[in-house]
Order: sequence, then C-alpha cells, then structure tokens
Amino acid sequence: MFGETLDVGIGNCLDKFGREIDLGFPCGPKIEDLAKKGTQYLGLPYSIKGMDLAFSGLLTAAENYVRHGKRIEDVCYSLQETTFAMLTEVTERAMAHTEKQEVLLGGGVASNTRLRDMVQTMARDRGAHFFVPSKDVCVDNGAMIAWLGFLMYESGLRMSLDESLINQRFRTDMVEVTWRD
Repeated sequence: MFGETLDVGIGNCLDKFGREIDLGFPCGPKIEDLAKKGTQYLGLPYSIKGMDLAFSGLLTAAENYVRHGKRIEDVCYSLQETTFAMLTEVTERAMAHTEKQEVLLGGGVASNTRLRDMVQTMARDRGAHFFVPSKDVCVDNGAMIAWLGFLMYESGLRMSLDESLINQRFRTDMVEVTWRD
C-alpha cells in the first residue's frame, strides 16, 4: 500500500456530496456536468498527509458552500479540481518513488473526463504511459468485487453469512491472499 484515503474514498466523497444536494444516483456524472459550467474556483481544504489523502473536511466545506448560497456549478467545479489535483499529486509522487513509467486509472471515478485529463497530462509531462479502460467498464466496483469473491471462493475461502457483514474500516491489505500463486 503506497497511499490511501484516511477517511472516505473519492467515489464515496462525490456520492455523499451529490446526495446532500439531491442530485440523485449516480452522482459522479452529474457533478461532472455541473463542474463544466463552473466559472469560479472556491477554496477547499487540500489535505494530503505524506501519501495519504483525506476528503471529509473538503466534503464538509463544499457542503457549507452550498448551504451559504454559492453557485452549485462553482462548488462542483471546485470539488473536482481539488480532489482530482490531490489524486494526481499522490499518483505522480508514487510513480516517482517506485520509478514506474505507467499509470492505470480504474473504478467509477476513472470515467470522469477531467480526472483522466489531469492524470494523462501528468503522465505525459513525466514521459510516462497513461492507461484507462473505456468508460463503460469504469463503473461501480460491483463487478470487481464479484470477481474477487469468485476467486476467493474458488481458492477454498468460505465464510458464513454472519461473517459477511460490511466493515467500512476493513483494508485491502488485511486480506490473506490465497488465490494467487
């Protein structure tokens, strides 16, 4: 693990914001469309600690802008610019530390054109290669979770229904990987 969110993931941050302002599901594409109409950047907390990111304070600040009557387009623009700049910064730093010359975006937020542009620009400026799947497969992580469940099941890992509760503090590096050689 080279960096992670300390509180809420980027997709969850955008979804929480979208729900707060009644955008309906899925929120990400609606935030992206509104952000394209934004004309003023509103300062938001830029919280990076080493290689780790924190989005909860930024989320609260964005919600407060809405409550105080700021244009929703400007808030969405500022939210995207700040969160995606944070992601791009830690991605570039991770590439430098690991001496990698390739970056791959994945997950639902990777369908956002602005994020793609920012990471692609960073990669190009570093002389690195940028990869991202087509938008139709950059959706909710349900398919990725189902595939992982299948691999775990095929490797003999079983759990009871009582053991299958959601644990939001569960980290990917807490999983004993038994399905790879």
